Amino acid sequence: MKKLLVTGGCGFIGSNFVRHMLSAYPDLELVNLDALTYAGRLENLEDVAGDPRYSFVQGDICDAAAVSRAMEGCDAVVNFAAETHVDRSLLGAGHFIQTDCYGVWVLLEEARRRGVERFVQISTDEVYGSIEEGSFTEDAPLMPRNPYSASKAGGDRIAYSFWASHDVPVIITRASNNFGPFQYPEKLVPLFVTNALAGRPLPLYGDGGNVRDWLYVGDHCRAIEYLLSRGEPGEVYNIAGGNERTNLEVTRGILDILGKPHDLIRFVTDRPGHDRRYSLDAGKLAALGFAPETDFAAALEATVRWYVDNPRWWRPIREQDAEFAAYYDRQYGERLGESAT
Repeated sequence: MKKLLVTGGCGFIGSNFVRHMLSAYPDLELVNLDALTYAGRLENLEDVAGDPRYSFVQGDICDAAAVSRAMEGCDAVVNFAAETHVDRSLLGAGHFIQTDCYGVWVLLEEARRRGVERFVQISTDEVYGSIEEGSFTEDAPLMPRNPYSASKAGGDRIAYSFWASHDVPVIITRASNNFGPFQYPEKLVPLFVTNALAGRPLPLYGDGGNVRDWLYVGDHCRAIEYLLSRGEPGEVYNIAGGNERTNLEVTRGILDILGKPHDLIRFVTDRPGHDRRYSLDAGKLAALGFAPETDFAAALEATVRWYVDNPRWWRPIREQDAEFAAYYDRQYGERLGESAT
């Protein structure tokens, strides 16, 4: 691999992956194609912007001309570009279908035309739906239960079809809940950290008993790097952290790290189609020789401390994201970032 195209590289996982790959491969040339929608921020990669091996192209994966320019000379593609937040998909699914399905098709068409050597499609554990006991293996039926996960399942299957029909060397990854630095503060960990820092309520869905497996973003980046060279085209790989926790446990952990009282937790009406439990069997990836390295408790503390130390990064987002604040206003009778009465 000499030249890599990363799409959505200004987002949370994408920016961490860009930084990881540039650090791991001194001779790698990396192109980052990002539309800079609300969650894609150039600030996420300020530290590598001056690296001569790195180039940024602003463009949408739904734009065939932009994709063609960005993919010029690339022998591998990793597609992070997606609409990703369940709550936003419940407000309107159109952008999700457009980016997560049509955009994937545009990328695959160009990858087929250019004969790329690897195409990694980043999917999600949410395509499986909920599971009461046991863990999903890669051959489990896909049962997405919200517009976000349905759109990701669509892109996932479109990618597979290009391997089955056109021999495009596609690898699909389905990872569990990521957390770490640079995560947009609409997700549970950064939202609750930033709320708690201001002494504001933490709106926890339902009874807080929904279970997620938590994967530190650094381990996710390492797994994708590993599969770029060792994964088999046409295969799906689950990437799990092995850290199943209820949302309530994670929320209490955040408050304990910050030294904040648990009475900041505000139980709110559950969202529609809220999956109760996600759990992945990552034995297939383990059989290739990969295992996550990060201790959950240490990673959660480091993540919380990152947000404590970087208000310059997240505070403008919280102040500017009026659309999502209005959503919380409608849902819970309180504006995002304001104390409930």
